[in-house]
Amino acid sequence: MREIDSAEITKAVKNLCIESNCVLNGDIYASIEKSMKNEVSEIGKDILGKLIKNADIAKEKMKPICQDTGMAVVFLEIGQEAFIINGNLTDAVNEGVRQGYEEGFLRKSVVGDPLLRVNTGDNTPAVIHYNIVSGDKVKITVAPKGFGSENMSKIYMLKPSQGIEGVKDAVLNTVKFAGSNPCPPMVIGVGIGGNFEMCAYLAKKALLRPINKSSEIPYIKELEDELLKKVNKLGIGPQGLGGKTTVLGLNIETFATHIAGLPVAVNISCHVTRHQEIIL
Repeated sequence: MREIDSAEITKAVKNLCIESNCVLNGDIYASIEKSMKNEVSEIGKDILGKLIKNADIAKEKMKPICQDTGMAVVFLEIGQEAFIINGNLTDAVNEGVRQGYEEGFLRKSVVGDPLLRVNTGDNTPAVIHYNIVSGDKVKITVAPKGFGSENMSKIYMLKPSQGIEGVKDAVLNTVKFAGSNPCPPMVIGVGIGGNFEMCAYLAKKALLRPINKSSEIPYIKELEDELLKKVNKLGIGPQGLGGKTTVLGLNIETFATHIAGLPVAVNISCHVTRHQEIIL
C-alpha cells in the first residue's frame, strides 16, 4: 500500500487547470499547422494562422487560449494499492480546481444549481470520473470543456438495425447542425455502445486520445478515417466561413452493449480541445 497525501492531489489539479487552459496540445497545434498549408479558402487559411498566433501568445504569457475556460472535467485512474491520506479525494480535486481557477485568473463559469443559476464563484464543483486500476499510482487528467461546443453535442439511441450507416448519419448530422457554433475547426469524440450514460462517457474520453493516434481496432480506424473525410467535405470550414478544415480530428471509442440497442454519443469540441495529465 502506497500513501498519497491529498495535498499532492490538490496541487496537481491546480497546476493542470492552469496549464491545460494556457498551452495548446501538440497534436492539435501540429494539425492546425498542417491544415493551414492544405486549406483552399484564403479566409480559412488566415483564421488558422490566427489560431496558431493566439496559441503561441497564450503559451508564452501563460494566459488562457480562450475566454471560456470551461467546466473542469477530471479523470482519475486510481491504483487499488494507493491510499489517499489527510483528506477526502473529491474535496482535494475540487480544492485544486478552486485554486487553479483563482491563481490562473481563469473565468469562473459554474452555477451551483442548473435552474436557479447562481455562480459558485470558484468554478467548482468539477465533473469527476473515477476508475480503479491496478498498481499504486494515481493518474490525473484535467480536461476543461467550454460550452459553445458542449451545447452542440448529441446522444442517439439508435436501433441495432440502423448499424454502421446509422452511426455515420448521426455523426454527420450532428456536425451539420453544429455549423459555426462550436468555433470550428472542431475535434469530434464519438462513443458507441454501453448504455445511455456510458456512450456519453466514451465520447468524452475519446477527446483525450491524441488526434494523430487512430483506434487500434482496424474497422474502427477505417470508420474514423472515413468520417473525418466526410465531415471535412461539408464545407463549414474555419469559424464557419467556408473551407475544407471543418474538423481536425475524429476519435471513436466503443464498449459492449445490449442486444436491443445501439447507443451513440457525439461530443463536439472546438480546436482548443484542452487536456493535461500527470501521474503521482
